[in-house]
Amino acid sequence: MNLQPKENRLVSPFFAFYLIHTMQVGVGVLGFQRYIAKSAGHDAWMAVITGGILIHLLVWMSYQMLKKSDGDIVAIHEDVAGKFIGGLLSTFFTVYAAFLALTVLRTYIEVIQVWMFPHINTWGISLILVVVIYYFVSGGFRIVTALAFFSLILGTPLIFLKYFAVKDSHIYNILPLFDHSVTDYFIATKTMTLNYLGFEMLLLYYPFIKDAAKSQKWSQWGVFFSILLYTITAVESFAYYSQGQLKHTIWATLTLWKIVEFPFVERFEYIGISIWLFVVLPNVCIAVWCVTRALKRVYTVKQKHSLIPVLILVYVGTLFFKDRQHIDLLNSMVSRVGYYFSYFYLPLLFIMHWLALKIRRNKDA
Repeated sequence: MNLQPKENRLVSPFFAFYLIHTMQVGVGVLGFQRYIAKSAGHDAWMAVITGGILIHLLVWMSYQMLKKSDGDIVAIHEDVAGKFIGGLLSTFFTVYAAFLALTVLRTYIEVIQVWMFPHINTWGISLILVVVIYYFVSGGFRIVTALAFFSLILGTPLIFLKYFAVKDSHIYNILPLFDHSVTDYFIATKTMTLNYLGFEMLLLYYPFIKDAAKSQKWSQWGVFFSILLYTITAVESFAYYSQGQLKHTIWATLTLWKIVEFPFVERFEYIGISIWLFVVLPNVCIAVWCVTRALKRVYTVKQKHSLIPVLILVYVGTLFFKDRQHIDLLNSMVSRVGYYFSYFYLPLLFIMHWLALKIRRNKDA
């Protein structure tokens, strides 16, 4: 199968910035502070930085493999393990991408139910969102990329709202520094994993980037911008909340939006959550597109034929996770799988791919 799409389906290298960053900033930024603070307390913002540095390294590894295979993760798996075993490994990655889409979608629906419409049925709002997702994904990768671009444009102004919390923050809430053990920082870094997940979708959409090798700097800048956003948000939250308050605040960022005051708006968090839909949508759209792309690569099923079945499965999945405990379990499960995939499987695949290509070159010599 020809891995190179037609020219009119490619996107420019700088769009890698938006594709990487958009996947990393979704529902996680609305409430990650409480979880990373459980282990490292007011020092947890350091785990945001250390976790991000590791992601920089993993993105570099991904590009090294992709450039050498001149393809995607399906081609990499075939180089390492052959067509059959490689196909199984790619299938596992496909299932992981589907669960990533499900996690983001269901968590955002929970935000709507908790903060805006407590009595709205999951099946109704999920059906509406799935139809919107179908509209964007069916338009192809360029449409999904455009959505990622506009999501950053719409979401970035919300960063300036942190000014309202800074006015009432206390710097001594994040002091003293380095007040926890190395183990605490490690656990916080591991917990931060879910928020940085999504960069690995690069392993599937890489062939759709024009002069893809040149896009690495833009991908790294995308990761850096994600680190910057999470770090600012974490420091602001730890300075505003005491550790006691943070333990009982599930959605720390959303709670901060409640203090935003404008003469013409009384409940700004409603506006913030509504705008955040355009930040969350590209998360789900990119993941769903990657699922259909992987199915095409492994099982030669056209993307337009697999899209509706994939969305039906995602839709049904949202109905299974009914309350906070189930949704938290889903987030924990996907975070754990993403952690092992990113920090263990990806480096192992990098080494195995390097060895496989080296052995092949020696045989050809």
